[in-house]
Amino acid sequence: MEYRPLGRTGVQVSPLCLGTMMFGAWGNPDHDDSIRVIHAALDAGVNFVDTADVYSAGESEEIVGKALKGRRDDVVLATKFFMPMGDDPNRRGGSRRWIISEVENSLRRLGTDWIDLYQVHRPSPDIDVEETLGALTDLVRQGKVRSIGSSSYAGSQIVEAQWVARDRGLERFRTEQPPYSMLVRGIELDVLPTAQRHGMGILTYSPLSGGWLSGNWSAGSSPTSPVRQRLAKRFDMALPENRRKLDAVQQLAQVADQAGLSLIELAIAFVANHPAVTSAIIGPRTMEQLESQLPAADVVLDTATLDRIDEIVAPGVTLNPADHSYGEQVLQPALRRR
Repeated sequence: MEYRPLGRTGVQVSPLCLGTMMFGAWGNPDHDDSIRVIHAALDAGVNFVDTADVYSAGESEEIVGKALKGRRDDVVLATKFFMPMGDDPNRRGGSRRWIISEVENSLRRLGTDWIDLYQVHRPSPDIDVEETLGALTDLVRQGKVRSIGSSSYAGSQIVEAQWVARDRGLERFRTEQPPYSMLVRGIELDVLPTAQRHGMGILTYSPLSGGWLSGNWSAGSSPTSPVRQRLAKRFDMALPENRRKLDAVQQLAQVADQAGLSLIELAIAFVANHPAVTSAIIGPRTMEQLESQLPAADVVLDTATLDRIDEIVAPGVTLNPADHSYGEQVLQPALRRR
């Protein structure tokens, strides 16, 4: 497996990053089985692992910590903070109070002394970005965190954070983690080129678009997992936006067949082949799912295949805006004219 530079950090990572959201109560509650999947990914050459405190209320981090015992030095470990970790309104967000506290919780659950990449899970207009960057800068200087990143930021939010870091002499976000797939291409308009201009690494999530591009959805499907039930607008087959996604998936499956690939391989390779993308986050729940996704690391898509994908879903287009999940705070009703 070939490795790529993670922005300008000097760190080299695999083109596939193992996402661990599905390890724990949200997906696979069997710790031993989850650890076997993680070890299989590492044995295949994946050296980049991404998790978050909120995944199964910390259980995912605990599983990752167990899996990395004896292998920690060979792994670039990323985790995230920001989402609620209880009912207390101060156990969430990007405040100094919460960051300084929660990093200790993540370090304990992960069983490590340092985090390679500590990421803000979401932006918030209610929190001064200088507050967040200041706390993260202290963690870097203390050696608890090596680099910092953002997730689901709009282009304007990326620029603001970079300017504040420069003007205040603070650590800057070295990476951005946005959603990206053949069905969700909005980041091509602004987020990807903006991140490139600032030398940021890009690790994208949901290359299979929440299972749409694994061939598991039909007109009669309905979400069953707790995660997908909370995201009903992305999976309600009565919505015209989702019917358009079904039509696109059928056409994309034909493109995959013509290219001699599975739809899963085509979907992940499409993301990983973008010149701005450092690593595509895959999120297997089982060994079978991991084995279906790993071959995409070696797939190079030719121009004809990419052109055909562009004909089905045009560059910069997201068929269902509910799939964006980045820049969520930018156009809240209070900021619109109506």
